[in-house]
Amino acid sequence: MKKLINDPARVVEESLEGFGLAHADVVTVHPDPLYVVRADAPVRDKVGLVSGGGSGHEPLHVGFVGRGMLDAAVPGPVFTSPTPDPVAAATVAANGGRGVLHVVKNYTGDVLNFETAAELADAEGVEVRTVVVNDDVAVEDSLYTAGRRGVAGTLAVEKIAGAAAERGDDLAAVADIAERVVANVRSMGVALEACTVPHAGTPSFELTEDEIEVGIGIHGEPGRHRRAMAPADEITEMLTNPVADDLGLAAGDDVLLLVNGMGGTPVSELYVVYRHARRLLESRGARVTRSLVGSYVTSLEMQGASVTVLRLDAETTALWDAPVHTVALRW
Repeated sequence: MKKLINDPARVVEESLEGFGLAHADVVTVHPDPLYVVRADAPVRDKVGLVSGGGSGHEPLHVGFVGRGMLDAAVPGPVFTSPTPDPVAAATVAANGGRGVLHVVKNYTGDVLNFETAAELADAEGVEVRTVVVNDDVAVEDSLYTAGRRGVAGTLAVEKIAGAAAERGDDLAAVADIAERVVANVRSMGVALEACTVPHAGTPSFELTEDEIEVGIGIHGEPGRHRRAMAPADEITEMLTNPVADDLGLAAGDDVLLLVNGMGGTPVSELYVVYRHARRLLESRGARVTRSLVGSYVTSLEMQGASVTVLRLDAETTALWDAPVHTVALRW
């Protein structure tokens, strides 16, 4: 294992220390309990947005803390859910007096720990609503979930709900918009090579030089099936067609197409995937009106990519376009 780390047990803390020093104009890193908040938190008279989960998926979630997106993010150890105490502390810190929305990826540990944290925050007088993201069409159950996993579609939920909160919507309205995004977003990913968790020191799974894993999760979980390596267009079809089918994509639908890198994939290859994914969607009569390409929801240094499609309407398009200023996403 070759990584730019010191002690594997302190990777998250040392990384976040550097993150906070580099971006003090956008975020503040609270070391104990460990969470990240907007530099101007709490924002008075605004619904707070809090998310989090195991580290190793950067820039998700800490990179999405800032104006127009998250008010706080809670990073756990690599691929391990944060415990309830820092989630509760971050929830209180993000509360501007109008309640807080938890955006939770559908992994058993995350769901349970955020639920406990919501109860702790409620005892402090903070009203909390929860939205669970489950956009992965690859599997119904995995090592980490009951039901579908939350993956790159989480970015869309956080961006659009964050914009709704920023414009002044109340807690119920922000939660409703987040649920609307969850209902209209689907994703699927592929791995060309597995990642190595620092404290484990060995790859999450083994692939030969001529194998790929289709339908992987962002924690290095194996996918739907293993098959021989294929040209990029063929692999793109393996991801895009199931996503479009599951979404029930129809002619005339406006969509956001996100092609996401898993951490070790050159952006040039992501654009090769985007090129064919867009053609596939347009061949169904869909209109790709918004796009995003890059490594936003990663799995350490895994080589691979995921395709996410979000069906848009006029309101969610406007909220996607609304100003955002975070470390990893800004316009």
